[in-house]
Amino acid sequence: MRDRLMPWAALVTVWILWGSTYLGIRYAIETIPPLLSAGARFLTAGLLMFAVVGPRHARGAQRPTWPHLRSTAIIGGLLLVGGNGLVTLGEQHLDSGLAALIVATVPVWMVLINAGVTKTRVSGPVLLALLLGTVGIGVLVGGPGGDVHAGGTVMVLIACVLWAAGSVYARSAPLPKHPLVVASLEMITAGVILLVLAALRGEFGRVVVADISTASWLGLAWLVFAGSIVAFSAYMYVNGVLPNDTVATYAYVNPVIAVLLGAAIARESVGPNVYLGGAIIVASVVLIVATRSRRPHPPRATPARAADETAEAEPAR
Repeated sequence: MRDRLMPWAALVTVWILWGSTYLGIRYAIETIPPLLSAGARFLTAGLLMFAVVGPRHARGAQRPTWPHLRSTAIIGGLLLVGGNGLVTLGEQHLDSGLAALIVATVPVWMVLINAGVTKTRVSGPVLLALLLGTVGIGVLVGGPGGDVHAGGTVMVLIACVLWAAGSVYARSAPLPKHPLVVASLEMITAGVILLVLAALRGEFGRVVVADISTASWLGLAWLVFAGSIVAFSAYMYVNGVLPNDTVATYAYVNPVIAVLLGAAIARESVGPNVYLGGAIIVASVVLIVATRSRRPHPPRATPARAADETAEAEPAR
């Protein structure tokens, strides 16, 4: 009984924790500049994770090579610097629930970019999903009751494209054997880059440690431990024991969780545009996931290559 419940408990953990990261970002950037917050989050989480898995899985024959390090740097740059960094910047102007709903379009972009890279024809369901996602974003921004910051929306949309590009690249890139080594190296690299960018933007000069609120400290801690370590480990577990289409449900459950938490805890407004636009976006993601689940699945990835599939996670995690 326990063996049957554990995978589902882990999947629910992914649903809730990854859905909560958008609210965590909102609180963290209240008194911590955005790129500084994101950089501290990923560098801390990456170092902690590597300290645990590195001594066992990154030594001797498993030591990461230069091509491995290059790949993790590129993936970390696209997913965590470009993807998560822009989401963090965008949330200065958007409610966390709105940002999560826009990020829900990532699977659509992934399929389109993969089709471009592999030079395969884009199917009718994919085109319909893209159209639905575009309409949904339009409703979020300018639909009934909508008054959404255009610049913040563009930032998050660019983040989605960069995250999708990194996800596609990760599938064929040379990577270390252990997926948690991959994740920790990506987070360490991204953390360093984000902190350098924060310095270039003058963010270090704008922060006073004594002025950082308790809510921001708690938000940052939640992102490090719950969002980047616990949820990612739970994702790796379910990715190895549950069907792909079941695991993929996070893509449309996370934004719903984010909207509910934003409204309940942060009192974010949920107007008609959020309900209508969010429903349209989630429908587009469901269409993509359903289309993928009907395709013949290759054998479950071995642990050595399971890291390639982890890139399908959302950028804010």
